Amino acid sequence: MQCVRSVAKARSVMGMVRRNFRRLDKEDFLLIYKTYIRNCIEYCVQAWSLHLKNDIECLEKVQRSATKMVHGLRHLPYEQRLLHLGITTLQDESEVI
Repeated sequence: MQCVRSVAKARSVMGMVRRNFRRLDKEDFLLIYKTYIRNCIEYCVQAWSLHLKNDIECLEKVQRSATKMVHGLRHLPYEQRLLHLGITTLQDESEVI
């Protein structure tokens, strides 16, 4: 239930960002993403269990959509978008914590 609420909050913030910023470059996206969106998601990451695949997929889906907001990266595969932006998957992040 906590993951569902975190995803809803993150998607709400992403919607606000989309409505207010027509074009995001890499630096602007990273600032907004790390400040507002990632915090909503990471709140749930610390509580998840790595064997609950649905929660992991649900949270990763938010990050996948967020990375598509950067101008010029939408056509790239998810892993390449992450490399270009210099961020990790949420699963990798949780293994560090």
